[in-house]
Amino acid sequence: MNLRLFPTATLETSPMKITKTYLNDLTYKINGSAIEVHRHLGPGLLESVYHKCLAYELELRGIKFISEMSVPLNYKGVEIRTDFRCDFFIEEIITVELKAMEKIPPIDEARLLNYMKLLKSPKGIMFNFNVVNLYQEGQKTYVNNLFTELPE
Repeated sequence: MNLRLFPTATLETSPMKITKTYLNDLTYKINGSAIEVHRHLGPGLLESVYHKCLAYELELRGIKFISEMSVPLNYKGVEIRTDFRCDFFIEEIITVELKAMEKIPPIDEARLLNYMKLLKSPKGIMFNFNVVNLYQEGQKTYVNNLFTELPE
């Protein structure tokens, strides 16, 4: 599913001022969507199943996103084509990665942090659906210097 819905806000182009409060509220809605998917499906399925169901849940809640977005890489002023794809880019400000594995290896966390940097995303969320309690065990939120520089 390569669904693109137009964003309501971005850090650089929106007349609406992005704040920490706005991002935290959006994070709460994204977490609620993922918890709803996990509540219905539980652990043990393929990541692609969770991906499709989370896309559906986000649509139901009116949350705008880009799914399977190609992450741009600018190297010395040249746009380089890569195979980088983030699972979801929510309202063009929050990067979301999905996993369905026993434990998230450090390389996957590093990848999310790099996607955040390349996309100029102040916040990222990693969901691992292969857990009993998604919120307590399978969700981790990341912020970077872009987030810390935002107004409350």
